[in-house]
Amino acid sequence: MSRRYEHWILMALVAGLFACVPPESAEDDSPLGSSARGSVPERLLEVNPAILDMRPPEPNPERNAYFGDLHVHTTYSFDAFVFGTTVGPRDAYRYALGETIEHPGGFDLTLREPLDFYAVTDHALFLGVAREAADTRTEMSKFPFSEPLHDMNADDNKGFLSVVPRLQSFGTFVPALLAGIMDGTVDPELTAGIARSTWSDIIESAEQFNSPGHFTTFVAFEYTSSTDDRGNLHRNVIFQGADRLPAEPFSRFHSQNPEGLWDWMDGLRAQGIESLAIPHNSNGSNGQMFKLVDWAGNPMDDAYAMRRMRNEPLVEITQVKGTSETHPSLSDNDEWAEFEIMPYRVGGMLPSKVDGSYVRQALRRGLAFEEAGAVSPYRFGFVGASDTHTGAISDDEANFFSKIGVLDATPELRGSVPLPAWQSIPFGLVAPEQVEEVDGESYTRTPVLTFGASGLAAVWAEENTRESIYAAFRRKETFATSGPRIRVRFFAGYGFEEGLLEAPDAVARGYAGGVSMGSDLAAQGETAPRFAAWATGDSRSAPLQRLQIVKGWANGNETFERVYDVACSDGEVPDALSHRCPDNGARVDLSDCSYSSNVGSAELKALWQDPDFNPDQRAFYYVRILENPTCRWSTWDALRTGNVPRPDVETTIQERAWSSPIWFLPTAG
Repeated sequence: MSRRYEHWILMALVAGLFACVPPESAEDDSPLGSSARGSVPERLLEVNPAILDMRPPEPNPERNAYFGDLHVHTTYSFDAFVFGTTVGPRDAYRYALGETIEHPGGFDLTLREPLDFYAVTDHALFLGVAREAADTRTEMSKFPFSEPLHDMNADDNKGFLSVVPRLQSFGTFVPALLAGIMDGTVDPELTAGIARSTWSDIIESAEQFNSPGHFTTFVAFEYTSSTDDRGNLHRNVIFQGADRLPAEPFSRFHSQNPEGLWDWMDGLRAQGIESLAIPHNSNGSNGQMFKLVDWAGNPMDDAYAMRRMRNEPLVEITQVKGTSETHPSLSDNDEWAEFEIMPYRVGGMLPSKVDGSYVRQALRRGLAFEEAGAVSPYRFGFVGASDTHTGAISDDEANFFSKIGVLDATPELRGSVPLPAWQSIPFGLVAPEQVEEVDGESYTRTPVLTFGASGLAAVWAEENTRESIYAAFRRKETFATSGPRIRVRFFAGYGFEEGLLEAPDAVARGYAGGVSMGSDLAAQGETAPRFAAWATGDSRSAPLQRLQIVKGWANGNETFERVYDVACSDGEVPDALSHRCPDNGARVDLSDCSYSSNVGSAELKALWQDPDFNPDQRAFYYVRILENPTCRWSTWDALRTGNVPRPDVETTIQERAWSSPIWFLPTAG
């Protein structure tokens, strides 16, 4: 609702009230007319808190932190439907607002705290088609390959015994449908019509729940492509507005090559339809997401790099299918590199090549492009997401329900606790590859065990509106968390004075005297810049342990990286040589998952200068914040079911957040 419209409503209410109140008399000494209560106009124009609550807050020039999810699937995605999901976009938005919805496994889902923004990103490929094929009243249901989907999500078909048929349907429906289209059995206009109708409903639901100043929705979809060897090349496409949109989303049908997606987006942009794409699960790309050549295998030129960065200013650094920041084999001096690594290609358990699959390495490759005088195709800000396929984000370790509906609805199916005999025996007979033995116990063999309870996208924006949040996406003033609502500020500049972070106007000074995350910082002669990093913890999560700055730099034709602890909990300081904080002694009691509450900090901040600064070396810097250790979701599963934690899985993790980088440009650059 516009402020102008609210103004007229308020005036009409006031006018109506005046019409209902009799005129005051000089002799009126009743409480209503007494001078102690003020005049009638004064009483009528007193602030009404209920009306104020309806009005959007005033924009904050110093910007607010808003948290959300830009990667959410509902029943309209073919895989989510097969996984048992029946909730639609409207249910997903209600969940984001704090309402309760039902998991495909039959239990209730409610967020600990509502989100500020949300985007339903159902797969453009065969959008809405599986749901249509399951409905026996439709034309789509009449094909033989649709029969296994008939009434698949009936209330009495969501238990353990439906798992194997669902896995089989997931593997056969799409190939059979594609074959039908290729041989002429299926009219492609039938599936296209379903997709267009579904897309219209997605747009309508986003418009219905968008509430400027209070809750922001984005019209969006997932472009689901891959290489022929199943290297993941998926992107989520987020539209800025909803007043003018294409009649249908762009899918792998239109082009398997992501460059085709960028051309489509550029064409829409020329018509005034603005969007951006966010790559995700580079960890499962088999080295293809951040390679050094284009789709055709040719060297990347400047035109390619500019087109990619114009359309893809952000990257999803963490989500349920693993964190893509870095890998131990790429960052052997980073003790925290092995965080929720999902080592497989998406959709199975084929190993994914590490080289070319992780974000920090991509940033370093970007420096190498620029050092060679070329444009970098890898200059992105960071967001997190869930990739939920239940309509509901699962970012709480203590209440993890994963992402694939019926297929991982229980600890046994997630592989975190042993299978009982009544499950392991039939499972082993029907799908022996799905069962593995560990220390004499039978477990589900599944990539879900490597999934993480992650993550969230966050922005610094003036107000909670599409325009303001999307502008933050574009300028890369974004950060990512693995689930907790940690807030992080990051500035760089040359005039920052000691005491900046204690000043009441520290944020205003940061913006006025420097640049924020996502920006470039140009050299000023030989002067070393100062970096202001500031993080506040989530009161619902563990205290903060350390604040770090991750640096990457180029020296000739080589690139390097280093992690610096810049602020330590409990008043400790980093060692001058190792740049590491001392162990603060935080521990986890695995008998009940309680953790140390007497160590750690609610807030960490530092005004830092790079001790290895070289004004001639281009570099990037980003902030990483680590919490004290807490129980991993798999440990919670074991604890609740009376089991010991699985011996081959980490029992604890350190939740974290990442700022977008700041890029230092040497004078020659």
